[in-house]
Amino acid sequence: MFKPTWISLLCLPLLFAGNTAFSQSIDFKFDLGSGKVAKGYTGLTPKNIYSEEAGYGFEAATPVTAVDRKGKDALTRDFVTSDKPFYFSVNVPEGNYKVTVTFGDRKGKTAATVKAESRRLMLENVQTNEGEFITKTFIVNIKDRNIDGTKQVRLKERELAKLDWDNKLTLEFDLQPALNAIEITKVEDQITVFLAGNSTVVNQNEEPWASWGQMIPRFFKPGVAIANHAESGLSLGSFISSNRLEKVLNVMKPGDFVFVEFGHNDAKEKGEHAGPYKSYTQRLQIFAKEVKAKGGTLVILTPTARRSFKNGQMTNSHGDFPDAAKKVAREENVPLIDLTAYTTTMYETLGDEGSKTAFVIYPELGLNDNTHFNTYGAYQIAKIVAQGIKENNLKLAEYLVEMPAFDPKKPDSFLNFYWPPSPLSSSIKPDGN
Repeated sequence: MFKPTWISLLCLPLLFAGNTAFSQSIDFKFDLGSGKVAKGYTGLTPKNIYSEEAGYGFEAATPVTAVDRKGKDALTRDFVTSDKPFYFSVNVPEGNYKVTVTFGDRKGKTAATVKAESRRLMLENVQTNEGEFITKTFIVNIKDRNIDGTKQVRLKERELAKLDWDNKLTLEFDLQPALNAIEITKVEDQITVFLAGNSTVVNQNEEPWASWGQMIPRFFKPGVAIANHAESGLSLGSFISSNRLEKVLNVMKPGDFVFVEFGHNDAKEKGEHAGPYKSYTQRLQIFAKEVKAKGGTLVILTPTARRSFKNGQMTNSHGDFPDAAKKVAREENVPLIDLTAYTTTMYETLGDEGSKTAFVIYPELGLNDNTHFNTYGAYQIAKIVAQGIKENNLKLAEYLVEMPAFDPKKPDSFLNFYWPPSPLSSSIKPDGN
């Protein structure tokens, strides 16, 4: 572990279930720009390119420009900016991190959208007027593969290059922000929401693909951390067999939540024990038993509907899997969010043609996918999940940002939705269907 002078690292012994562990107290404070550095902060200029040796800096592929407006306040007199997306990274261990950013320009208006790691939406279109400065705080979860130092999560090859699984906390800044300061602190007091699912839940790494799991962080205030352990192509069985459930159970604490959405790929499994009321049900019961044993709350979500119209009406492409999920939720007395029903309603509201705006359907690019969402579709489904949290009266609802009740019969206008695209893109369809 690197030990630079600008970081406070203290090893504090904590006792968990009779075992001794160590929690690192981590506190970073960066003053960005080329002017005078504020007291107690580390100066950061465009020359600070990330390296393993330094342990922090801007990613070389996304350069920034420093602007100094002069003035008495060292923190707000200067900033970095770019008219293209840029990345800033810090080397940190697994855990939840409170990130505080300050935006503003003495001589102009600014706007910023912030994503973390593999395109997780954290802040959306934060605007400042000339001479105005705004500070925003959000929580980023950082995970690693290790389980008790004895085994690891078995990753797919495509995951090895994802920012979600490297040893850094990476922030992506979009639009044209004036970024004055970044503060990053490791925190132990957050409720962690673990997401278990497939390609409709995972943090999709590349444009134009997206999932509700990478949009949902935008709707939470500090107090809740979203830990997305989903991966494309997985079923309940492969999630468990690749040690992902074991990983979640290894790091979760009493009071945490696990949201589980499967069904798309489970339906493809063959064999005597396959099926909605057999292996699918049994595996959901395993989730319920194990999460309860850890003092957590399991929330079951029925699978998002595929876009499948016939004569202007949606058809059921999931068979009995949604019903099986509901049955387990009733029997285990755990909350349920019926994504199958809500997404079906939303697609029917948008119509056969209009619903194409929610999916990766771009004929000009040779893409015609009726399962995987684009950013607009994923954003709408994240709102459905947030509404489901409210309707189930979950404690998490206390930490949702103020927002009107979301009605899937009245989705946001596609024409009014804007997502600043990230640099990485791909025409390769994610695993699973």
